[in-house]
Amino acid sequence: MLGNGTVEVVVVPETGRVMQFQFAGETNGPFWENAQLAGRPMPEAPWTAAHGSFGGDKTWPAPQSAWNWPPPDVFDAVPVEVRAVGDTLVLTSPVSPRFGIRTERRVSLAPAEPVLRIQTRFVKVSGDPVEVGVWVITQVRDPLAVFLPIPSGSRFPLGTTTNWGVPSGVMTRSGDLLRLTRDPKDSHKIGNDGTSLVWIGRDAALRIDVPRVSGGTYGDDGCSVEVYTNPDPVPYVELETLGPLRRLRPGEAMEMTNTYTLFRRVLNDEEAEARRVLATGGMAPR
Repeated sequence: MLGNGTVEVVVVPETGRVMQFQFAGETNGPFWENAQLAGRPMPEAPWTAAHGSFGGDKTWPAPQSAWNWPPPDVFDAVPVEVRAVGDTLVLTSPVSPRFGIRTERRVSLAPAEPVLRIQTRFVKVSGDPVEVGVWVITQVRDPLAVFLPIPSGSRFPLGTTTNWGVPSGVMTRSGDLLRLTRDPKDSHKIGNDGTSLVWIGRDAALRIDVPRVSGGTYGDDGCSVEVYTNPDPVPYVELETLGPLRRLRPGEAMEMTNTYTLFRRVLNDEEAEARRVLATGGMAPR
């Protein structure tokens, strides 16, 4: 665990994940933790165990079309090594037999602020060159709403790609902001070429920011941020960030950094709260 007096981040090497990000001394952080798997070792095939994964924050290689399903080897279902380097925790995976890639994730907190940064690095160790991008998936608790800002000049007229269809009844647009709620009966996915995602809970809000590389080639119809909602009986939502695709050769590496900012809820209106969170920038008031 890392803490700075304001927030704490919980890392569980046995699951290969950052399992929670929460205010210091509290236990109701926004990351989803699967109660059915609490305290248990990683199943051999977690996605076929009828449990819906462990929760928390993890990394996969993009695009999914490079591996289809289930997630490949070290990217989802193996323990990682953790070491402390100053105030940073470094999570290192084994080398993927399929991709010849080792993942390295550097987890750190801003001094005294409710801000977490995770740098995810893919290191190509062996095998043939492969075109991949860094993909980070943060499973969060069922929100009141998730908001996806639409960047100025977005390539998507609807504010989202139509790769996975357009959700009906659970998505609305207000100017430059998409609002999505979880459908208990069906899964949905949206995404665009923006740089931020906002989760709104009853007492807190979470903002995730990722840089978009100008001129970069992105998979998933050019998306750099995405939201997936899972139906009952496993009530989680995924906030996903993606880096550009690049052909990686042995000895080469690529990286992407997510910034996670935790906020206390201030406004009752969810859209107004999301706009407040987005206007605050990368640092949140305590």
